[in-house]
Amino acid sequence: MLNLGILAHVDAGKTSLTERLLHSAGVIDELGSVDDGSTRTDTLSLERRRGITIKSAVVSFVVGGDVAVNLIDTPGHPDFIAEVERVLDVLDGAVLVVSAVEGVQPQTRILMRTLQRLRIPVLIFVNKIDRRGAHDGRVLRNIREKLTPAALPMGAARALGTRKAGFVPYGEALREGAGAGSGRGLAELLAENDEELLAAYVEDEAGLSHERLREQLAVQSRQGLVHPLFFGSAITGAGVGALTAGIRELLPSTEGDGDGPVSGRVFKVERAAGGRQIAYVRMYSGTVRVRDRLPFGEDDEGKITGIEFFEQGSAVRRTSATAGQIGRFRGLDGVRIGDTVGPARGSSRGVHHFAPPTLETVVSPCLPGDKGTLHAALTEVAEADPLIGLRQDELRGEISLSLYGEVQKEVVQATLADEYGVDVTFRESTTICIERPAGTGAAVETMHKEPNPFLATVGLRIDPAPPGSGVGYGLEVELGSMPYAFMRAVEETVRETLREGLHGWQVTDCKVTMTHSGYAPRQSHAHAVFDKSMSSTGADFRQLTPLVLMEALKRAGTTVHEPVHHFRLEIPAETFGTVLPVLSQLRAVPRAPATEGASYLLEGEMPAANIHALEQQLPPLTSGEGVLECAFSHYRPVAGALVPSRSRTDHDPLNRKEYLLRVVRRVAGA
Repeated sequence: MLNLGILAHVDAGKTSLTERLLHSAGVIDELGSVDDGSTRTDTLSLERRRGITIKSAVVSFVVGGDVAVNLIDTPGHPDFIAEVERVLDVLDGAVLVVSAVEGVQPQTRILMRTLQRLRIPVLIFVNKIDRRGAHDGRVLRNIREKLTPAALPMGAARALGTRKAGFVPYGEALREGAGAGSGRGLAELLAENDEELLAAYVEDEAGLSHERLREQLAVQSRQGLVHPLFFGSAITGAGVGALTAGIRELLPSTEGDGDGPVSGRVFKVERAAGGRQIAYVRMYSGTVRVRDRLPFGEDDEGKITGIEFFEQGSAVRRTSATAGQIGRFRGLDGVRIGDTVGPARGSSRGVHHFAPPTLETVVSPCLPGDKGTLHAALTEVAEADPLIGLRQDELRGEISLSLYGEVQKEVVQATLADEYGVDVTFRESTTICIERPAGTGAAVETMHKEPNPFLATVGLRIDPAPPGSGVGYGLEVELGSMPYAFMRAVEETVRETLREGLHGWQVTDCKVTMTHSGYAPRQSHAHAVFDKSMSSTGADFRQLTPLVLMEALKRAGTTVHEPVHHFRLEIPAETFGTVLPVLSQLRAVPRAPATEGASYLLEGEMPAANIHALEQQLPPLTSGEGVLECAFSHYRPVAGALVPSRSRTDHDPLNRKEYLLRVVRRVAGA
């Protein structure tokens, strides 16, 4: 079994390649078309209308008669990077599609860096060799410069830019590295990663047989050390046969232990008719059967009522799913993307491979009576897309969404209208900042001592942590110093409270430590009736923790950081003097320009808030010839006296009097 991802920049031809692979394997009799909306994997009506992939889809086929492949087609548009993110953890290998006309594009670079960081083996397919403007040598150099120097052509393209364009595998000539722009040969490239091969290469290059090199190629490809590259066309089928053979020979299939403990991961959740959840689970070990009770997430459990897995292009009902397979499980109500299933359950929801969304918008129903329906619909949408952060402002009756871009906003709007019958409008998108602690702060409140009105003692300290580390939590009290439920209530409330810091932004890159704890044991009257006024409850800890934490945060102080993008801008040389002042106005910090023929190449950093303005101004400034690439780089402290803030959606624990009036309807000492 091989779980294979197809990844690319938008319009590079991923979905067309998926169709061609299915057709070549005999799964479908007729090729679908992205333009006609008839492909197997783009099943949503919105995908068919727009001609882009929005949701990941799983199909299956068999290669070589003995290797079953679960192929996962993913979106290419950067606004839907969350769909790609959740798929990465379940892949055995990937095919990265690059256009022979456009070459390496911004999203291609982001995807390749992530695949390499996760050590996922990658084959590269240079698509569209039949298109006018297709080039092999230039694109190969482009790939080696921007993606990986270990890209190794497995053949040569011929008749580029024509309907007769084809791909000729090298065969024996592979060891010499024949072909346009191929540079180093196979033996030299493989010897860099294998000492025995290096010795044989140095001492007696002629003694390296084709069979030995081919065997080493497969080993190193499966380890992600080299990246075999194929040229072809998904539309005409050129090169797809060689790619299919490469998928079978050069990527690792997985068996797994079907008799081991059950372990799997949820990477997609959808709803069936009637609203019941269907969880897509990659099984790593063990076997799950219908009617099994299966633990998942942190403390949940469900009874499996149905299992389907993918076979020859269709989802087939089965009574069990075993290690290595991707199954669709019914019965896990409440499951979420990122949950692990099985006895060693947990969650990977906090682990992100790509940058978080940097835009936020307020969504409102066109009809005031649709508010309840809108909230329920958005809850389901966010459930299927965890990186759409749903932020409910009870005080103002508003719902905010965090998004990657304007296209994603359009898709959410269409989804709400088509699937839920709710028409909505959006406010103008704003940039999402974060807060980081400026120093260390601590606070403690003890029960039975003013001004604490709760039957709980909580002490917390907050310390800065390295950028990118998220929120850590630890104890300086004994775990058994009070019931675990109270300990858990404090930790959960800490993480929830940090969603809004001193300026209203999420607080991150910090460590919170519980320094004091105490509770009133359960007490009853003589007739055994529980007395809440004498005994601590979870609510005491949940309501006190925000006051203690925000007091500690005030003593620590926070700095607001804005998201910054790295940009790469290619413009005609004669427009340089016009574009540079605009970049300055948009607070861009460009590096020294480089010349490329009649063009100038500018790279640098710019606040994410100004990227959209540059995109709008660039076409008229450069007569439509400017090319902008940008991607999230990092967060940096906001400069200037005016610090951006965001309205709070909670009961505002920064204002003790108002908080207590809202939470317990009274103020301590009153």
